Amino acid sequence: MPIVAQSTETTDWVSRFADEVIEASERRAPGKPVVVASGLSPSGPIHLGNLREVMTPHLVADEVRRRGHEVRHLISWDDYDRYRKVPAGIDGVDASWAEHIGKPLTSVPAPIGSSFPNWAEHFKAAMVGALAELGVEFDGISQTAQYTSGVYREQILHAMRHRADIDAVLAQYRTKQQPPVKKQQQKAVDEAELEAAEGSGAADEDDGTGSAGYFPYKPYCGGCGKDLTIVDSYDDDTTELTYTCSECGHTETVRLNEFNRGKLVWKVDWPMRWAYEGVIFEPSGVDHSSPGSSFQVGGQIVGIFGGEQPIGPMYAFVGISGMAKMSSSKGGVPTPSDALRIMEPQLLRWLYARRRPNQSFKIAFDQEIQRLYDEWDKLDGKVADGTALPADVAAHARAVGTAGGELPRTPRPLPYRTLASVADVTAGHSDQALRILSDLDPEHPLTSLAEARPRYDKAEAWINTHVPADQRTIVREEPDADLLASLDEASLRSLRLLADGLEDHWSLDGLTHLVYGVPKVQAGFSADAGPKELPAEIKTAQRTFFALLYRLLVTRDTGPRLPTLLLAVGQERVRALLGQEQ
Repeated sequence: MPIVAQSTETTDWVSRFADEVIEASERRAPGKPVVVASGLSPSGPIHLGNLREVMTPHLVADEVRRRGHEVRHLISWDDYDRYRKVPAGIDGVDASWAEHIGKPLTSVPAPIGSSFPNWAEHFKAAMVGALAELGVEFDGISQTAQYTSGVYREQILHAMRHRADIDAVLAQYRTKQQPPVKKQQQKAVDEAELEAAEGSGAADEDDGTGSAGYFPYKPYCGGCGKDLTIVDSYDDDTTELTYTCSECGHTETVRLNEFNRGKLVWKVDWPMRWAYEGVIFEPSGVDHSSPGSSFQVGGQIVGIFGGEQPIGPMYAFVGISGMAKMSSSKGGVPTPSDALRIMEPQLLRWLYARRRPNQSFKIAFDQEIQRLYDEWDKLDGKVADGTALPADVAAHARAVGTAGGELPRTPRPLPYRTLASVADVTAGHSDQALRILSDLDPEHPLTSLAEARPRYDKAEAWINTHVPADQRTIVREEPDADLLASLDEASLRSLRLLADGLEDHWSLDGLTHLVYGVPKVQAGFSADAGPKELPAEIKTAQRTFFALLYRLLVTRDTGPRLPTLLLAVGQERVRALLGQEQ
């Protein structure tokens, strides 16, 4: 059953863009589906910055659908772009791939061991799978298929006939000095850790200027297959085009009214597609939004093709918590698939939905993911009891589902940090994990790990792939006899108090009360005493007590939350390691 975003009036950026898009669509193309678009270049791993290119129009399209309008979300796979460089850090790829630079991405071999026919299909596949898991509905368009089948032939011929008009637009920007970057803008760039703007077309492609004049079309060479070609002449009447390849020297004369091995240069290709597809909304990254860049220039060129520029917000960078700034060409960039291995789709959708496109944000692959999950669960509770703010309610609704219905969710969404701790301690033993998780709430025990999935699996994947080995939790096999022998009477008494209370407090809440209560009782206060009733020294005593427990249980001063750790170790083993066997 479709779900409707609540309270999205003036509080929600998605709703405001949906208002604009519906109005523009009714004016430009009444009675036709609303068209929003994204562009992705499968030149390497399609990373989490590129995902903003998709999620921004997806969220707007979904809101338009919720209001009863027919929508098409186009994803143009820019797989006919040139292969520009060999990305670093790609398994099955070595320096020999440099020989393919200049060829279309669909003419470059896939990495060794890939089951896909070419480079573009290899990198598209992971993104397609991730978008399905995220609930993103789209129509994919291969630009290789469009160009090589002649779909754009009339648009190409039109561009060549109007090349002087296009050249005049581009000439306005060729000699202009770029304005100085403001300190605040530069700070935003410096702080961003993953560029969101790399995925939409070849932003740094040349604009078609050559010694023989301006030509907005570039053939791929019939000899070497590369785009290192120079147009020598073109005849508007016959459509005969002669080119020479600067790579292999091949020269050829072709008729553009029947030739399909080439494409419009990027700054012409993009606005041509706006007009051809009737795009109403398409965001762009910062590299396409500065003066003289693709989006601004395209806004003038699109009229040559009889179209209008889409509503196009600039989107900001997406950062990765704990990682240095990266790009697709440098390798090692986390992708949507990587993120979905450690977090549920709802959380990832929420991160994109709650921030306006021009606001940067970070996605956590380090310990910060636990705090993000805490924040998400807190919001979930507020939405359920009606205390969430309208903008938060809207972002939550957009995260948990689409106009088509809710995304699958974990039946029993236990705290992510608890699940991670259990996965850490149990090291893949699902029966032990179920035992511990069942003890968290004895009145409502978990009967199967399926109730905690997929969140449990995501937390386990995070522990196994993003927590360094030296930070993993390994419970001692035998008591630390030397440490136990060195303890004073006060320390030994604290261990006895804990051991004596285990049976009566064997639940997550009970053990939390117990471990915090032992230092209070030792100091002469009630275990139930609140912070206002206690001297500041109690906090110091609690930290000392916790450190002692960690050293006796896991040979470190820190570790998973103690109540979870105690449940994981089990009563008998806890007593043995604390030297308190009954």
